[in-house]
Amino acid sequence: MTAISPRPDASPEPLLRKARLATDRPEELAAPASYTRRYRAARSIVVGLLRRLGSDSLSIEEEGEVTVFGPGGGIDARILVRDPRAWWYLATEGSIGLGRGFIEGWWTSPDPELVVRVGARNITTLDEIRNRMADLTNPVLDRVRRMTPSPDRSKNREDIGAHYDLGNSFFQLFLDDTMTYSSAVFEQPDMPLRDASMAKYDRLLRKLNVSAGSSLIEIGTGWGGMALRAASEFHAQVTTTTISREQFAEANRRVKSAEAHQTITPGQIRLLEDDWRDLADRAGGRADRLVSVEMIEAVDWRDYPDFFKAIEANITTDGMAGIQAICVPDRRYERTKNTEDFIARFVFPGGFLPSIGTIAQVISRHTRLQLLDVEDFGAHYAETLRQWRERFDGRVEEILALGLDDRFIRLWRFYLAYCEAAFTERHCTVNQLVLVGPDWRPNGLDLRPA
Repeated sequence: MTAISPRPDASPEPLLRKARLATDRPEELAAPASYTRRYRAARSIVVGLLRRLGSDSLSIEEEGEVTVFGPGGGIDARILVRDPRAWWYLATEGSIGLGRGFIEGWWTSPDPELVVRVGARNITTLDEIRNRMADLTNPVLDRVRRMTPSPDRSKNREDIGAHYDLGNSFFQLFLDDTMTYSSAVFEQPDMPLRDASMAKYDRLLRKLNVSAGSSLIEIGTGWGGMALRAASEFHAQVTTTTISREQFAEANRRVKSAEAHQTITPGQIRLLEDDWRDLADRAGGRADRLVSVEMIEAVDWRDYPDFFKAIEANITTDGMAGIQAICVPDRRYERTKNTEDFIARFVFPGGFLPSIGTIAQVISRHTRLQLLDVEDFGAHYAETLRQWRERFDGRVEEILALGLDDRFIRLWRFYLAYCEAAFTERHCTVNQLVLVGPDWRPNGLDLRPA
């Protein structure tokens, strides 16, 4: 694979900006007595909660003393607290504070994924209380938020750019050579990551019965993996769009390379750098099929009706759409609408996760689309993330050579571990959903391909 040239202006600054909240306060760095008392109080609160661990064990070392919480018998996680600010920000910011502490080096662990898993396994009671509070408060909060404009297109581009425009050379270091940045599907346990990425594409394309002569629209190009697979192996005519400058440039290079190597025909893939709202005007007509792989996570929940209307407007009335989406359980959806976690704060600005029930509700109320099929493969995302994390940890020196510093390394390491734990413990899931137009009919007794 040809080496990708990094953009000279690629920077992690947009992602790290909010992480400076604590360290930019000189009064905290001086740690006067008032702050020391505050940290001790926060430690007491967190320790009180840790003493209630109902499963697993968490060992915390601080100033040479080790305290073990939990009954054991399951996960054995370990933490080294290096700075008392770790307690305060965990107590006051939850997952945001946990991540902030890791980014700043206030605490560390041989395996932060295990730390997050212990938390996810033991937060059920607190989580349900927060869900019930959201049920009571969201009817009011939702009305307030609906009166506030949702993020405009320039904000969407800014948020997407903050993550995806870090530089193609960075992502190349830990993704496989298909540059697939979404969950793979491992059809066998020892399947190489590259093959598992292809298997994911093939699985979704087979569900949509994509074949020679099919026209396919893709919302969210990524680095071109799905478009190239649909064109080269399924012989579809593809139109794909992204609003990431970095991804557009690299996808364009890869398409030109595929044309030169005659794995696709010239013009078989049409690349657009447009917002999904403009597709009906730019795509050149409705397509037989539409795909969107892990792009809905960048859509604000207030824009879901328009998003699914856009999908409906871009496929024929007997067409099919395949959506791969990271979802939260329906029970937690209302709470996540009005809260921010570590991922939304530090990794995917403006990001938001739907639930399957919400998607079904939106399409039934605002479109004529029907939900035909849902497949859950969250364990495959956990394995994908484990392999990305392993690759990332093995190439830290090369990442530093790109100009990305130690704080960014810690940010990304915790992000990968946090997500792996979330999928392992089913705090969130990944799903392929198949939607069909009102005139779609099955082919006799044929079942959906898997």
